Parts: sequence; structure tokens; C-alpha cells
Amino acid sequence: MDAVRLLKVSQHALAQSRAVLDIVAEAWQAQALAQAIGGHLAATGPPELRGEARGLSEAGSRGCAVLDHPGLRRDGVRAAQLSEVTDAASALTSLGALLGDVAMALVSVACATDEEGLYWQCIEAIDAADESSDRVRGMLRRLTLRDRDRPAEVLRDSTAGPP
Repeated sequence: MDAVRLLKVSQHALAQSRAVLDIVAEAWQAQALAQAIGGHLAATGPPELRGEARGLSEAGSRGCAVLDHPGLRRDGVRAAQLSEVTDAASALTSLGALLGDVAMALVSVACATDEEGLYWQCIEAIDAADESSDRVRGMLRRLTLRDRDRPAEVLRDSTAGPP
């Protein structure tokens, strides 16, 4: 399944989550998607994104590690369904939005809980989502710079004439 479609499914699932365990499970799913999308782009994405994509994959992995997911939803790990990233910019934009929503949902859980372990788990997961978001923003900047520089290269190539 394409990354953008998976991200929309995750966004919807997070928006529908009301119970604490569901929110934590969706935060875990989002970090697993960050890991999978980062890994996919590191292997097959544009060369200028590959280093930052590896960092995103590692940040997503750390995000999964800090969240204790007592039971994933019956659908399993959503990121396992990732088959392609057809539009890197759209996927990264959607992932950035999802990670922002995850962080806000985790802030709500952290503020509402009396359980110290859950509180600190949420704080660490918020930090992990922030780190993943930083990687996503860095990749989007690189794509923007690449796209901005590309028309100049095309113009230069077209005016150079035959060799």
C-alpha cells in the first residue's frame, strides 16, 4: 500500500482513538510508519534524501522502543503494509502532520494520567515524535531545494546548445 494512503488510515485511527491504550497504540503505529517510510526512502528514494531518511528510520525505531504497546489493534502493524512511496513530498508532509497530532495526543494523555510510568513513557514518546518530525522537515527542505534548483539546471541545459 502507498505511504500516503497508510498515513491517512493512521490519521483517521488516531482521530477516532479515545482510550489511553488506543492513543498509545496509534502513537506506536505512527513511529513504525516513520521507521518504514524512512527505510524505504533510504533504500529507493532520491539520493539527496537517503542519509536523512536513514535518520528518520532510526528515530522511528527509537519512538517504537519507548512506547509500551500492551496490545496492538487486531489489524497488526500497519507499517508492514507499506509497499511504495510514490510521492515523497506528499508522504513526508502527511507524516509530519501525523507526528504533530501524535505529539498533541500524547501530551493530553500525559496531562491526564496519574500513573508515573505512563507519564514518562508519553514524555519520551513526545521527544521521539519531535525528533522524527525534525527529520521529516529536513527532508522536505532538501526536496524544496532540489526542486528550486532543478529549473535553473534545465534552463542551463536547454540554452547550452549541441556539443
